[in-house]
Amino acid sequence: MTPCTVPRRIAAALLLAASSLFASYTHAAQPVTPMTPDIAPAYDPIRPQADFIKRVTMIPMRDGVKLYTVIFIKKGVKDQPILLSRTPYDAKGTTERTASQVLTEVLPAMDAVFVDDGYIRVYQDIRGMHGSEGEFVMNRPLAGPLNPTGIDESSDAYDSIDWLVKHVPESNGKVGIIGSSYLGFTTLMAEINPHPALKAAAPQSPMVDGWIGDDWFHNGAFRNPSIDYAVEMSADKGKGAPPPVGVGDQYTRYLQAGSSGDYIRQWGLDRFPFLQKLMQNPSYTAFWSQQAVDTLMAARPLTVPTMLIVGQWDQEDSYGTPAVYRALEPKDINNDRVSLVIGPWRHSGVNHYGYDLGALTFTGDTAEAFRRDYLKPFFDHYLKGAPDPHTPPVLTYATGSNRWERSPRWPMGTPTPLYLTADFGASFTAPDSAGHDDYVSDPAKPVPFIPRPIDTSDGSQWKPWLVHDQRFVSDRPDVLVYQSAPLEAPVHIMGAPGVELFAATSGGDSDWVVKLIDVYPDSSPEPAVQGSKPGMAGFELPVGIEIFRGRYVHGFDNPQPLTPGKIEEYRFELPHVDHVFLPGHRIGVQVQSSLFPLYDRNPQTWVDNIFNAQRGDYRPAKQSIQRGPGQASRVMLPVVK
Repeated sequence: MTPCTVPRRIAAALLLAASSLFASYTHAAQPVTPMTPDIAPAYDPIRPQADFIKRVTMIPMRDGVKLYTVIFIKKGVKDQPILLSRTPYDAKGTTERTASQVLTEVLPAMDAVFVDDGYIRVYQDIRGMHGSEGEFVMNRPLAGPLNPTGIDESSDAYDSIDWLVKHVPESNGKVGIIGSSYLGFTTLMAEINPHPALKAAAPQSPMVDGWIGDDWFHNGAFRNPSIDYAVEMSADKGKGAPPPVGVGDQYTRYLQAGSSGDYIRQWGLDRFPFLQKLMQNPSYTAFWSQQAVDTLMAARPLTVPTMLIVGQWDQEDSYGTPAVYRALEPKDINNDRVSLVIGPWRHSGVNHYGYDLGALTFTGDTAEAFRRDYLKPFFDHYLKGAPDPHTPPVLTYATGSNRWERSPRWPMGTPTPLYLTADFGASFTAPDSAGHDDYVSDPAKPVPFIPRPIDTSDGSQWKPWLVHDQRFVSDRPDVLVYQSAPLEAPVHIMGAPGVELFAATSGGDSDWVVKLIDVYPDSSPEPAVQGSKPGMAGFELPVGIEIFRGRYVHGFDNPQPLTPGKIEEYRFELPHVDHVFLPGHRIGVQVQSSLFPLYDRNPQTWVDNIFNAQRGDYRPAKQSIQRGPGQASRVMLPVVK
């Protein structure tokens, strides 16, 4: 080798590198012809000026399956906690909200308060969904009698957290987990056999018991929106489309199909295993009871500080949050590791704007204020070592008076009977004479749950339906309407109103729907404005709505035919609320026997499985609501004195 050989090679290499670098910076200025291919080379949308770093990785689970995981870190961050969400709804899509170089614009709005303070934000596709490997099982049961594989959302969360704290050098080794709806379910599952690095959890509107009161059934009545949801979730790794039924009134479409089982079969949807699971388990069998998350958590020690969050008008998962609170609260010896939050929101509304809901307007952005003032300080304390914010054991928003309230426990109110009385009154004074009110429920003309035409596909009707003015059905002959006299003083309730309904039917089965309503005065300082919010004069605001399938009056696992004409006592709860009925308002109660097509129709004759009811099984029935001594139908209001 001559003395000049190495320098020449180095010079040649430097020249080649410089040429490549120059070409990369001047690519757009290179000569082109009309036939130069117009497919651009790979383009990284995260530019050098971005204020964040994005990493995508496949995290291995103990069985070898790898889960798609997206990690976002604000530039310059070090020694900061990880905030994890495990989702079936596409981690990649969730974290590409806006094409931007600013992290708070890329991530969902609820993340802003966290990433601005250095939190490392992680989203992960659960097993079998979107970018992750493996097989998807809806609400995969905990390893045990229903799941012999030994793999569940608890073990996957454990393995994911273990990998993250070992492979994200910017972290401080502490992890929090958060999420709403299905993500609320995966958040709770992470708390079962938790990883030692999991220091705090905030389940929001979690799916807990899909039969008693969350997504699939309510007290035995099937929720038809489950059909579309199951199809979308179960096809193409979560990228499925709803059934190709076209446009039009969902009320008409479901009514013409017959039973919900007929609807499923008509569109060929019975090929989806989860819909078969629903149709084969219409009662509260071990299939449901052994995967109820509140029961699972009640059987284990409380090790992870938990903030349970739900919207007062959650149209999808109103049951789970208070159910888990009931399960965990006895373990919270010092009343400082479990908190319950009920805000004035729809399902998942805590993560969006909280100025209003339907016709209701609140004081400021209640959701943003909660995230800033309570949710983040909760995580800061356990993940960053910040001072104890003394998170209230119970935080609720008193609708009607529009204020946040702190309480030491839940429920706070004392059960106080509001009786249904003669002449369609409602009174805190018990009736002194027997009586009953009757109506005919006809499955051929079920009561709609919102005004027709019904199309819940875009969310505009679906999200606020629980606060819709109930006057739209008050003139129907198959809806009984009871109202108190105008209140002379406020009535404040904090808890779950309880229904104690004494009723008889001429049929062999029946559904009972009860609505608790805040009836506004007929005058209003703000009249309706065309194209804006309606005026509130005479508005009938649902405080709580719930359904009960009559065949389960003697036990959810023991369906029995109803004896025609026999008076039975039906007991069930409305959703948990903090609400103030103001002076001048009336307290109303509506009773009916259908809420369609949100819930499937009860044929009102006895059939073993309503999914298989035939057209001839659907028959009108005379319904009788009792209001006399010893059989006084009432709503037990949790009144705060």
